[in-house]
Amino acid sequence: METSAARSYTGRITVSDLRIEVAPDVDLPAGARVTDPVVVTDGTVDGRPLRVAVMSDAQFVARDPDSPLIEAARRTLAEIAEARPELLVINGDLVDEGSPADFALARRLLDEFDARTGGRVPGHYVPGNHEIMGPGSTVNFEAAFGETTSVFDAKGTRFITLNTSTGTLRGGGFAQLQLLHDQLAAAAEDKSVSGVVLFEHHPTQDPLPDKASQLGDRKEAALVQQWLADFRTGSHKSAAFVGSHVGVFHAGSVDGVPYLVNGNSGKNPAGAPDNGGFTGWTMLGIEPSEGRTSDLFDVPSDDAGMWLRAEVHARTDAVSLSAPERLHVGERSEAAATVTQDGTRTVPVAWPMSADWGGARVDVVGDDHDGRSGGAPVVSFDPASGTLLARRAGTAVLRVTVNGVSAQRQITVRKH
Repeated sequence: METSAARSYTGRITVSDLRIEVAPDVDLPAGARVTDPVVVTDGTVDGRPLRVAVMSDAQFVARDPDSPLIEAARRTLAEIAEARPELLVINGDLVDEGSPADFALARRLLDEFDARTGGRVPGHYVPGNHEIMGPGSTVNFEAAFGETTSVFDAKGTRFITLNTSTGTLRGGGFAQLQLLHDQLAAAAEDKSVSGVVLFEHHPTQDPLPDKASQLGDRKEAALVQQWLADFRTGSHKSAAFVGSHVGVFHAGSVDGVPYLVNGNSGKNPAGAPDNGGFTGWTMLGIEPSEGRTSDLFDVPSDDAGMWLRAEVHARTDAVSLSAPERLHVGERSEAAATVTQDGTRTVPVAWPMSADWGGARVDVVGDDHDGRSGGAPVVSFDPASGTLLARRAGTAVLRVTVNGVSAQRQITVRKH
């Protein structure tokens, strides 16, 4: 990966006797979509003691100060300020070219954020590949924001941020690999720590088919995954990894450790809208008391959601909800919602997007909130399947809220 915009290359390729072998067309069965429950699809993480906002990949430039990318970054920071998290992590590629002017503008946006929050939300900036895109090194980043790695604790959780700006960990210096090793060992022995969260701009695994946005050194990726798994089983404490860079939102687990990918906060997504390809940000909700196990022969539950859940906030201009107006008792039907972004992108409200379903006289199945339906439920709704069930005669109001924007539909249930 060439990180210097000043370098260019020319050459010539001559191809002779070109032949192509094309595989025959086949009809493959549709594979089941794999989703990870660490992402909240119905509810919020508002009740968790430690909430950490994550944004990345705005990729604005100072020479275009009125661009939609800067507006998107400002909007994201305003939404995060309104949510009042305990911490903010910018997980790389906030700027595009890594110039001193870019970082000066980034500092101005973060000063605006501090003014909104009264300086009560500490911020941590993790360098990505675009933070070195101009100079080819972190020199401008360090001049503006200091060290490229960090370690800090909050409410019993240790946070470690590493520098993958060159696409590898070793590109940021072998010392940070030693840092990760030593901090995991220290966290394992520290009785005040119940879990560890590791931030890097490049994820260990790219969920898209081309695999173009993961750590370039696959041995490094395997090493990180092995160390986090070993920490979890050896210390009986929880661990998680948060990456970005891919251009989609995603989550999966390896050996009981959640691996989250935060999507773009400004730049257009790299994937399809129904596959995490939308813009927004993530709120991590951590329950420190669930990170550690008391049984020396046990490890933290495979349900990592007891310790960590992720609420994915899609940038939302409007929400549209489709549901039947009338049903008969015992009848089943479907309801679905979509989000409109930037006036052109339509995204289904489904994993990995978070939403909050509810309403009057609606029993939401498998929800993450208190389940109050505002009276005896007239209908039941399962957000995972989109299934509505008419339970008794009456009138219900189904409502969905995505990132603070709501839509609702009235449903009348009659007897046969």
